[in-house]
Amino acid sequence: MSKWKHAAVLALCGVTLVGCKQAPTGMAQPEYAGLTITTGDYTLTDTYSATIRGRQDIDIYPQVSGTISELCVSEGDVVRKGQTLFIIDQVPYKAALRTAEANVQAAEAAVATAQLTYDSKKELFARNVVSQFDLSTAQNSLLSAQAQLAQCEAQLINAQNNLSYTVVKAPSDGVVGTLPYRVGALVSASIPQPLTTVSDNSEMYVYFSMTENQLLDLTRAFGSLDNTLKNLPPVQLKLNDGTLYADSGRIESISGVIDTSTGSVSLRAVFPNKNRLLHSGGSGNVLIPHELKDRIVIPQSVTFETQDKVFVYKIVDGVTKAAIVDVTESTDGRDYIVNSGLTPGEVILAEGVGLMREGTPVKIKGAQSQPAAAAEAPAEAADSTQTVKEK
Repeated sequence: MSKWKHAAVLALCGVTLVGCKQAPTGMAQPEYAGLTITTGDYTLTDTYSATIRGRQDIDIYPQVSGTISELCVSEGDVVRKGQTLFIIDQVPYKAALRTAEANVQAAEAAVATAQLTYDSKKELFARNVVSQFDLSTAQNSLLSAQAQLAQCEAQLINAQNNLSYTVVKAPSDGVVGTLPYRVGALVSASIPQPLTTVSDNSEMYVYFSMTENQLLDLTRAFGSLDNTLKNLPPVQLKLNDGTLYADSGRIESISGVIDTSTGSVSLRAVFPNKNRLLHSGGSGNVLIPHELKDRIVIPQSVTFETQDKVFVYKIVDGVTKAAIVDVTESTDGRDYIVNSGLTPGEVILAEGVGLMREGTPVKIKGAQSQPAAAAEAPAEAADSTQTVKEK
């Protein structure tokens, strides 16, 4: 039995010795990616809700009363200035024109008769045949006939105009809107809805608003309102379906009055519409690029938030150190524009931020191992550290 016990003890010692040889001497230091802070130029895009209108949206109302006898266009038709849209029943207006023409002829005959009478009285008065009273009466009759003629001529012009108003024409180039009234409908100048709307869609007006403070910032940046309009960059239009309109536009006017109820000012941008993709009454967003010079931009993924403050982990002497940064969110939703808290050349942690703790020793991926004598020096990370590239 003693031999067996001795053998078991020797085997146990052998296993223990082997295990001791394979035990690690220490834990490996974790490696993480880092970002070296640099500055560059960055384009920040400001977004404003907008409404789209035709360059001209003209409501068409009849100038005379009557039933629609002919409808010459359809909804959505492209029309030219002067093109006929509607024809209102012309029969009563043609009759009124004939009456006016007859009245003019009668008035002209009355004037001719009064003129003959006056000329005769004038000759007789020169021969002392008739009195001054007779001459003056003849002259007054002539003046009255001439006045009657002028009145009849005015009525003739009015009748001619009324007849012309029965043909409703397009006041400008554009696109025909809805047609709420059809052939046979009785219309007048007081109808609640227009006959139609002609929209000049060759260029589209896009209206949007910005706050008073935003307008002040723009004005200060360019020196004056006139310089602001001259130097503002081209703007883009994001359509209601989220796509960008192919052609860029320009801001051509800024309202001089601030809306006291909203504290905002209205601006108008103009966009070409050669393909008729934009329609009056539509909506979208105006995108205005804003150039920033020598700014620091970092991905949002390298930050974390605590009590509404944004932090990053700086790598200082090989360990993490939490630092507050003042940032502005970029329009792409992925980056932060750093206002303060970081300086060029600093290295921040770029991965594992959510699980990291302050004071944790870290090694930047690809950094050279430091000799024991330089254990307190910062880790070499310049060659392997990722650098923030400005857009």
